[in-house]
Amino acid sequence: MSQQQNIPDSSSRDSEKKNDVQTSVAVEVENIFEHVSRNSGDEALKALEVLGGETISMTPEMEKALLRKIDWNLMPILCVVYCLNYLDKVTLSYTSVMGLQKAIHLKGDNYQWLGSIFFIGYLVWEYPTSRLLQRLPLGKYSAFNIIMWGFTLCCLAAVKEFKGAVTVRFLLGAFEATVTPGFALFTSQWYTKSEQGTRTGIWFSFNGFAQILGGVIAYGISVGTKKHGAALPAWKIVFLACGLVTIAVGIVFLWLMPDNQMNARFLTSDEKRMAIERIRKNQQGIGNKHFRMYQLKEALLDPMSWAFFLYAILGSIPYGVGTFFSQLIVSFGFTPDQSLLLGTPAGAVTAVFVIATSWLGDKHQNRILFASSGVLTSILGTLLMVCLPSSNKVGRLVGFYLFNALPSGFVSVLSLVSTNIAGYTKKTTIAALMLIGYSVGNIIGPQVFRPKDAPDYRPAQIVILVCLVGCVVDLAFIYWHYNRLNRKGSEIRAGPGYRTVDNQEFLDLTDRENHEFVYVL
Repeated sequence: MSQQQNIPDSSSRDSEKKNDVQTSVAVEVENIFEHVSRNSGDEALKALEVLGGETISMTPEMEKALLRKIDWNLMPILCVVYCLNYLDKVTLSYTSVMGLQKAIHLKGDNYQWLGSIFFIGYLVWEYPTSRLLQRLPLGKYSAFNIIMWGFTLCCLAAVKEFKGAVTVRFLLGAFEATVTPGFALFTSQWYTKSEQGTRTGIWFSFNGFAQILGGVIAYGISVGTKKHGAALPAWKIVFLACGLVTIAVGIVFLWLMPDNQMNARFLTSDEKRMAIERIRKNQQGIGNKHFRMYQLKEALLDPMSWAFFLYAILGSIPYGVGTFFSQLIVSFGFTPDQSLLLGTPAGAVTAVFVIATSWLGDKHQNRILFASSGVLTSILGTLLMVCLPSSNKVGRLVGFYLFNALPSGFVSVLSLVSTNIAGYTKKTTIAALMLIGYSVGNIIGPQVFRPKDAPDYRPAQIVILVCLVGCVVDLAFIYWHYNRLNRKGSEIRAGPGYRTVDNQEFLDLTDRENHEFVYVL
């Protein structure tokens, strides 16, 4: 009898469970107010105070016209710069079959280290440059780095030995470390969550266009100098041409690219207010120059930080192909000049997959699913390169083309940093972590292409295959985790006592403490 009295009935257990849930929700609700401070509010909040007036209302037609104006003023210059960003990285691959290796006396694994040292520079400078992106005017600091990497690329035409080339490639990596995190910040600053995936995909797709353009330029210079001669070797002309164009574009970028909506020359005063108001729904704001230690701690403890970091490593090791693709195509049985042209369709595959998966992901509100299709296509391409016999050079070339669908996964994860991370210190920290992982993967990547494995590099292709499978598993975890957080957020918003504060969207709260925040999948 006494034992039965100690066992609570079902209604009692339900009541206790309900009380536990309500207590948990109440604690979560109170957490939102812990770091609320007008003094540390987002730049958007300060901008609205400067511009004055009540919250401006927009018709769908007005917002559509404003979006079109923003697109036409920002996207072309972002796309051109990102094209040059990739082109300047892979000039090493083009020049490797144009006389560079002999001219600067490369031996053994010297060439592998020229590929890796770029990303060591990228790695060393990634976190400092992310902090500077937060502290300094975003447009002006980005322009400075674009101009400086153009100058640095020109310096590669003057190197005469391996030591000089290593130094210049290190500096090139440091200056280019600003571009991807900076562009992710531009995207989150100007576009709503439903627009960010497609926009990120568009500017990132110009990696593919760069591969097309670079192959044609390198082929033209190589063939032209052989037929007509030139004052400089072909490989030097490639470095100078790409470097000088980058400097010119960097100067244009400095003039055209605003730091935020407040100093955008192409917007009227009312349009500036509307441009800020339209991204209120992001629950992120447009930036905050104050470093907030609790956000750094939250970033380091967030499982998604390390899921993004892991994806960046696994997804970047295969990019070692970027340093070796000309030599890899030659190993299929083609000539060096043919390899320059035959590499261009790979760029088209990258561009098509990145744009298509980004657009479909936003349209169907499932970026991760469509990104996974690109990674699976890359796995198919790698299997063709690994499994087909050396005599089947066309089949292996097709496999190489399909492999280049891989960036669609990286673009999806990068866009999730823009969309799903709030709190400016947290966002810049996680962006830096992801790109540090990107650097680590790209340092490892060229090293798996060992000289003793030439010309087929089969062991490297097997390593790539394992990494790609790991990418698919990581994407599945990211999808599951964000689904779980969205369910938890819904419970909190539906709980008793839930409340918000005025302009909560612009108070520089993190995604975990702002329960109005909904994660994009």
